[in-house]
Amino acid sequence: MLRTAKGRRPQYFDDPAVDKLLAIVTTLIGEVSVLRDRLDTIEQIIEQQGLFPRSAIDSFQPNDTEVARRDARRADYLARVFRIIQNEIEELGGDRQMAPLEEVIEQFAKKKL
Repeated sequence: MLRTAKGRRPQYFDDPAVDKLLAIVTTLIGEVSVLRDRLDTIEQIIEQQGLFPRSAIDSFQPNDTEVARRDARRADYLARVFRIIQNEIEELGGDRQMAPLEEVIEQFAKKKL
């Protein structure tokens, strides 16, 4: 369940789109930082335990169940990254759901969000 801060979001730049982009990038930085730490831990454990060669990671082919699980995780991740945009959509239009990602990116690029 996503938590949403109450009140107005502070604006640091003249263009609100820049503030939104900054929030998105900051979210991504946090996600990537945690991911890199976890990956580093896994790689160290693999080396210490001699579980399998690192080349096995590069040649891994996920099955359909794993692909579906990854797709769901990716959708959750994108929802977190674009939460600022979804929050604004909800503030402007009530209970509307966020538009498809491709549409959001296009609107963001055109400075419509």
